[in-house]
Amino acid sequence: MEQTARENTEYRICVLGNFSGRNAGDNAILGCLMDDIAARYSNVRFVVPTFNPDYVRRHFSRHVVEPVSLLPWALSIKIFGLPVFRAVLSADLVLVTDNLLFDMKLFNPLFNYLSTLSLCLPLAKRRGIPVVLYNMSLGPIRTPMGKRLFERVIKSCKLIILRDQQSKALLDRLNIAHDRIEFGADCAINARPSPPERLQTMIGENGLFRNPKGTFGFNINAYLDAYIRGDETRLDMPQFTRLIGEAVDRLIEVTGMDALFFVTQVMDMKVTAEAVSHVRQHERVKIISNKDYTYEDITALLAEVEFLVAMRTHAIILATSVYTPVVGIISYPKTAGYLSTIEQDRWTIKFEDLTCERLVELALQVYEQRAQIQAAMKPAVQREKARARQSADLLVPYLLGERAEAAR
Repeated sequence: MEQTARENTEYRICVLGNFSGRNAGDNAILGCLMDDIAARYSNVRFVVPTFNPDYVRRHFSRHVVEPVSLLPWALSIKIFGLPVFRAVLSADLVLVTDNLLFDMKLFNPLFNYLSTLSLCLPLAKRRGIPVVLYNMSLGPIRTPMGKRLFERVIKSCKLIILRDQQSKALLDRLNIAHDRIEFGADCAINARPSPPERLQTMIGENGLFRNPKGTFGFNINAYLDAYIRGDETRLDMPQFTRLIGEAVDRLIEVTGMDALFFVTQVMDMKVTAEAVSHVRQHERVKIISNKDYTYEDITALLAEVEFLVAMRTHAIILATSVYTPVVGIISYPKTAGYLSTIEQDRWTIKFEDLTCERLVELALQVYEQRAQIQAAMKPAVQREKARARQSADLLVPYLLGERAEAAR
């Protein structure tokens, strides 16, 4: 039930994440976070530092949202600059979400958030502004300096809400303690698919799902295995795209289905197009991109495919949110963590073990068992949906006051 935050006074919640409008997963995190909190509390204003203020203002107008520009003329180098510090220090509550706390390219503000957050969040703590890590994943942390800055952030927090056990294991391994750690789930799992009439429009616009044998989905990531290998040389891109193209061809031949590639991050369009160029039966393949469609649109389309083979964690989360079976190519540790959480880790292949034969074999197993997989997945996904929503309840001390917390 909706409750009024602190005697009808508008309450400023600064939400920190990677909100550029270019990533469907990040957009889903922001949209679902605001949905969950606004359903629980009234009189809140969401202050969102972003590289695309117009996008945030336009796409999240159902909420009271105040975009804060991170563009260079606002005196910011991506997250590092005056706008983030001002947004944090003028807030009543700061929420940090997604997976921002890792030490890869630690002092590159165009890529890394940890170094900046290790400066501004301790300032918030000194001013008495509560900081909450909200439905977050943590790490990887591999360097001594990364650990120092990471610990500064952790010590700035009133509350830590994690979305996977791997993150707690990281805190334990680094011997960093905190007196209030809770478990939630990724906000994006509560993405609401676009309504049926919108779905039919998209199907008609793109000529989708005309094959009576069905369609399977694919999603690939331009980073490949960078998060596993760090700055080391990674798998050759042409070799990878040829492998994906060959796997798609084989699946088309064996199943008789068509293929639909889902681009959930604009930067993946090039690698996706290259992979599709290697599919001999290219007339059986289409591409849908979040450049043209919202996360709600993509979620609705994911509900229509028989199964999804995916690399990006949030492509997998959006698919499983509508109970579509998935094959996870593990190029990022958090992908494995999520699939383990929903008891689907059997259907994964490590990036270093990736071959066309193994990928096709695993995809065919999922295809043949998709009804059983879907039935087994539903209870775990529904549990995670509830956990993500319930994280909003943990904000009671900061939005309704300690008296309201004591009365609960």
